[in-house]
Amino acid sequence: MSVLISVAELNARLFAEPGPGFRVSRTVVLDVRWVLGDPRGHDHYLAGHIPGAVFADMNTELAGAGQPEDGRHPLPTEEDFAATVRRWGINAGDTVVVYDDAGAAAAARAWWLLGYAGFKDVQLLDGGLAAWRAAGLPLAKGAVIASPGDAVVHFGAKATIDADQAASWSGILLDARAGERFRGEVEPIDPRAGHIPGAVSAPTSENLAADAMFLPAAQLRARFAALGIAPGSDVAVYCGSGVTAAHQIAALEIAGFSAALYPGSFSAWSNQPGRPVATGAAETGASGESGGNGDRVEG
Repeated sequence: MSVLISVAELNARLFAEPGPGFRVSRTVVLDVRWVLGDPRGHDHYLAGHIPGAVFADMNTELAGAGQPEDGRHPLPTEEDFAATVRRWGINAGDTVVVYDDAGAAAAARAWWLLGYAGFKDVQLLDGGLAAWRAAGLPLAKGAVIASPGDAVVHFGAKATIDADQAASWSGILLDARAGERFRGEVEPIDPRAGHIPGAVSAPTSENLAADAMFLPAAQLRARFAALGIAPGSDVAVYCGSGVTAAHQIAALEIAGFSAALYPGSFSAWSNQPGRPVATGAAETGASGESGGNGDRVEG
């Protein structure tokens, strides 16, 4: 199953009249309208969304509760997420399409979490709501309340790592945040600035073209190859709270690579006083090894 679905393909799935004997599997659309610092995602959804789309809340449905050392968006429990999936109206065998209005930075969390829960037919709407609007397609207002679904959730279908594994990772550890946060020049929300020692800076913004659509697979392969990633590389990804790191994993999969997610990410790491933090622009060679004079480590 492809990571991405185009606006034209989704429109056809939702509204095209199938020919005789042609059966299109049921499609559930999720709207993940969330941006860091903007708490009005649900209001934006109510004002206009893809017809039939159900709102998915980042803070209460795509994340669980925890202590600061667990990160800002720890994974929900399997039991809680199973209830959420059924509330969204997802049944076994359904196709799920997720989108947002921020270049898939939030929608990728739902894409990854559904994959982690064992769903195989999950796609990101390439270009998101902006591409839907640009195509002149209709929007609906108000909330969609789905009939309860019957899908079953089993966590573990995608790889994850914890803080100890991040600390000793022998492969390539990508930091998906903006470069200035990686270098420790600014830190708007977490208690310490910098990055996990040995990590490689790989901002998710570089996965997208100017129209907020993902770069073609060949360009993404070249991007990740320049970071030292090759077929068979052991790759793990983190970001601030485990949200945009999922976007990086989606881009890696488009390029033909696989990667593990560190769910707690830097928000968890920086809240654990015993974890060292590095600052500066770590040097990255063709092998993907990082460090050098630019990587200053503080305990």
